Amino acid sequence: MSNEAWQGLVDLGSLRGWMDQEGLGRGDIENPTLLTGGTQNILLRFRRSGRDFVLRRSPRHPRGDGNATNRREAKVLKGLASTMVPHPRLIAACSSEEVIGAAFYLMEPIEGFNATVKLPALHAGDASIRRRMAFALVEGALSLGRVDYVAAGLADLGKSQGFLDRQVPRWRALLDSYHDYNEWPGPDAFPGLDDVAAWLTKNQPKDFTPGLLHGDYHLSNVMYRGDGPELAAIVDWELTTIGDPLLDMGWIMATWADPQGNTTSENTIRPWDGFPPIEELVAHYATGSTRDSSNMRWYGVLACYKLGIILEGTYARACSGLAAKDTGERLHNSSIKLFRRALGWLERGDLS
Repeated sequence: MSNEAWQGLVDLGSLRGWMDQEGLGRGDIENPTLLTGGTQNILLRFRRSGRDFVLRRSPRHPRGDGNATNRREAKVLKGLASTMVPHPRLIAACSSEEVIGAAFYLMEPIEGFNATVKLPALHAGDASIRRRMAFALVEGALSLGRVDYVAAGLADLGKSQGFLDRQVPRWRALLDSYHDYNEWPGPDAFPGLDDVAAWLTKNQPKDFTPGLLHGDYHLSNVMYRGDGPELAAIVDWELTTIGDPLLDMGWIMATWADPQGNTTSENTIRPWDGFPPIEELVAHYATGSTRDSSNMRWYGVLACYKLGIILEGTYARACSGLAAKDTGERLHNSSIKLFRRALGWLERGDLS
């Protein structure tokens, strides 16, 4: 592929010059291929001097400061290098925007697959493998929560003090901000919005043990090994922060399918039989964690509340013509499902 095809995305000539300076091979950049997989970020895989690389940079028109987010991701991957967390290995990072028009980093390719796209024959044909995949997902969250974030150089990623206190008011303020989009009909479609917020406030855990959390941890943001049920890597680290790692388990709870394979989003795996129910995942997490996981229902409800509000933002923009209508409606439906799940947990008093 010619350099001209990458103008505005990645200038291959400038990238080659920077890689020369960094001692990352010599000669042409070969076989550049734009990767897909649900992320808004630009992922370019290529080969140089017999080595494969993946470049990651922010999209052309990111929300907020995409360069700051990219630098943050690179910092996280660097900090995880000596840990047991499965992640893409960082090769090098460029914080300057001058080389290709944006900050970027290079990482090693992950040889694996996203289960929400399609299961390979091995995994699709064995329910016991699918069961183990679920527990491997939980163990990925556990490994992240065990990271000594101070020793990893990640203490400045977020403020743990008051983390739980900030959650409900912060996300309710975000929801209220959607009124700036004049065509947005408002939050009346959300079942139990005020009831869920009040329950979260009343039942908030009194304290927690701070740690590293991914911030968007679910099946779509992990890759599995092709030869078995274990994780190859956790991906998409832009929301990583310091806070309460139990919220990553809550995120799994919010997005996990029911025994029939119905979930709060359209990221459904087929076949679903073999994947255990939420209760078994929570029990597995509790067994592997030293944190107090006796109130996991609260974290699941919070995850539904937070994710539902975040997804509604796309719908609000779509109502004003600033996002695709079909995408906005799809995410709006997911938001409603999330609030229904949260309200159901409140009414039943368990995770069934």
